[in-house]
Amino acid sequence: MHFSTPPLNPYTKDNPLPAVLMENRVLNKDGSSKDTRHLVVNIAGSGLTYKVGDSLGVYASNRPQLVDEIIALLEATGNEPVLPSRMTVAVSLHEALTSKLSLAGPTRKILGTLAAKSSDPVEQTQLTELLAPGAEEKCETFLAQREFLDLLEEFPGARLTPQELVDHLRRLMPRLYSIASSPVLHPGEVHLTVAPVRYESNGRRRYGVCSTFLSDRVTRRKTPVPVFVAESHFGLPADLTKDIIMVGPGTGVAPFRAFVQERVATGASGRNWLFFGDQHAATDYLYGDEWQRLLTAGKLARVDLAFSRDQAQKIYVQDRIRESAAELWEWLKGGAYFYVCGDAHRMAKDVDAALHQVVAEQGKMDAVAAADYVKQLKKDKRYQRDVY
Repeated sequence: MHFSTPPLNPYTKDNPLPAVLMENRVLNKDGSSKDTRHLVVNIAGSGLTYKVGDSLGVYASNRPQLVDEIIALLEATGNEPVLPSRMTVAVSLHEALTSKLSLAGPTRKILGTLAAKSSDPVEQTQLTELLAPGAEEKCETFLAQREFLDLLEEFPGARLTPQELVDHLRRLMPRLYSIASSPVLHPGEVHLTVAPVRYESNGRRRYGVCSTFLSDRVTRRKTPVPVFVAESHFGLPADLTKDIIMVGPGTGVAPFRAFVQERVATGASGRNWLFFGDQHAATDYLYGDEWQRLLTAGKLARVDLAFSRDQAQKIYVQDRIRESAAELWEWLKGGAYFYVCGDAHRMAKDVDAALHQVVAEQGKMDAVAAADYVKQLKKDKRYQRDVY
């Protein structure tokens, strides 16, 4: 009898696991202006495996209210068959808008279609002006504040068929979240740290598709959450004696919770140093109780905190890095690994600049030599970033 070896992970991006959400709790304390969730996804018995540093890919569905509003504006029923691009089988308009297509991020192309279809001279003038040569910046600003729903509402003179709208919609892509747990400590579970995105633009309340799907729309232990593991370059040193320095403000702390859990569970003798920042110590110290326990138990060598709104002058993680320059340099000279996770646009750049400054000043190097040193850290995988 011949037994074939099962694949390492039976579930993939193309064949996600219908997992269930076991826990959804708010990490911020009362009075915080933020909403950050600790989510626990059950993967027990699925054969799905991950390592610390990996991400969980999640396929969300769009908000039912948004789907219904678009169907109403199209004067459709939702049962109309449509064929989204790259699909070979038609599905109902309702299904396409719910789980197959992104309802945000309109491009100039839809404005061209609306201009061609509109029977209203005022609408045509407005659309022609937006599409005119030299109006690119104005057009970009206009589109950035809108989703497809807004355009259907603002240009009712252009009667689009369900298929015409669907032809302009991109596929709804999975979102990736850094895993916040070690499989050694939490077998059969994946923990995530997610901040639901909610904001206003063009006079309308907006919602991040996947973050609010997980935090607001998934019924615990009931709604299937389609997930898969996305392997990452981001990971712990194989040598358990190496020290690690982790910089993760806000939800960027997620993989470092996994790192520290793994280091403790595997008996790593290297030291662990965490830099964490958020708005207020009293309400936004994510997993603060856990960090304090680990610090007391000697499992964390240092925790440096930067709460930006607790004093007149804002303090960020990069400021704490500069303040700790001498010790940080000692750790790096001793072979420590330096990790950064979180916002790519501001924080990661500022932390990178602070690291270069520490290396230059403490290592008594000029800017070129410091840049070469940091480059070598990257090459040796001792400077790793998971930024988004």
